[in-house]
Amino acid sequence: MTKFTTHYSTLRITLLLLISLLSVHKVQAHMADESYIFLKVYADHIEGMYTLTVADLNTALNLDLKDGMTEEEIVPYLPQIHEYLVDRSHFKSVYGDHKVSFTTITFFPVSYGYYVNLSFQLSNTEKIPDDLEVRYDVIYDLKPKHRNKLVQAYNWKAGIFNNEAMVSLIFSPGDGTHQLDLTDDSIWKGFVAMVRSGMYHIYIGLDHILFLIALLLPAVVQRKKGATGILAGWEPVEAFRPAFIYVLRIVTFFTIAHTITLSLAALEIISLPSRLVEALIALSIALAAIHNIKPFRENETVGIAFVFGLFHGFGFASVLGDVGLGGEFMTLSLLGFNLGVELAQVLIICLIFPVLYFLRKTKIYKPAILIGGSILLIMVSMYWFAERAFDVELRAGRIVWDTLDAIKSLFA
Repeated sequence: MTKFTTHYSTLRITLLLLISLLSVHKVQAHMADESYIFLKVYADHIEGMYTLTVADLNTALNLDLKDGMTEEEIVPYLPQIHEYLVDRSHFKSVYGDHKVSFTTITFFPVSYGYYVNLSFQLSNTEKIPDDLEVRYDVIYDLKPKHRNKLVQAYNWKAGIFNNEAMVSLIFSPGDGTHQLDLTDDSIWKGFVAMVRSGMYHIYIGLDHILFLIALLLPAVVQRKKGATGILAGWEPVEAFRPAFIYVLRIVTFFTIAHTITLSLAALEIISLPSRLVEALIALSIALAAIHNIKPFRENETVGIAFVFGLFHGFGFASVLGDVGLGGEFMTLSLLGFNLGVELAQVLIICLIFPVLYFLRKTKIYKPAILIGGSILLIMVSMYWFAERAFDVELRAGRIVWDTLDAIKSLFA
């Protein structure tokens, strides 16, 4: 195979993979694709609040609501919104059905949109049941990756006060009904829910996964000191264990870094504009990939993971902070969320690293997987950077997105 043919094959593979990734360009920015129920359980009644984004209401009901709208502007649509929520949720106990009576409406602006808060009271709650059956299955029939969560903001029976951080229930497709123990004062359930939330955020966060891949690609080869040229000087590592431990070390430093900034942002000690953070996260993927092709400094991957992990932490913070999650359980929520992120990262490593290790001695690894893969990551991340930094939707991605939607509709 000639040098020209090798580079041509690498470019062709890169372009094909790029087309497949452009369809998830802008929507993968850090936004909490979630809807909430906040419950307050008092001695003689239960009240609560549905919290959904304007974008999700538009998706669910085919509306054209605008971020930043006033209460007067949404009033004509409230009967339709109320009917949708009542139809997609219920509250039951040994005392029978607890019907929803809507009260007030407020708005909560976040970095990626606008939340609509619809407060309500539950009927037939003069006696507070020990268990409450809750159904909440909005949105995810149209957006399978969407998740719905229930938070007990106040519960006198369980000794919960001023809580907006510890999630009690998570609803997902096929799992939209749960039993809520109103007497359970254990924080374990909420902690586990936050671990799951952290793992799920990695699952839906393609930019975090691509950053991990950028770190993993050179982990099964090593570059001879002072080597020049893109392909020259790379040689496969000989042993699995040292290379795997090195990768875990890299990811651990990445986790330490994003834990620092996530905590600072969630505790409102430091705050950065979401648009800046998202652009920097996209840029971090490109720089990590460039380092694979032309190292900034020899053996500095750990340092790169730590520095860029700081920016990713601010991205994670948008999931916790932008939806107003705070309160006396914030520390445990941060711990659980970070643990979930770390577990998800280790799982990704365990899935990808053995494959890369197996392929490291093949002829295609350096030109196609290491160099070609890094070029692909640079192209995708710079595409995202342009969209996020300048708040635009580039036409190329829209064309791919519309084409994929058309293809999907053929099989619907």
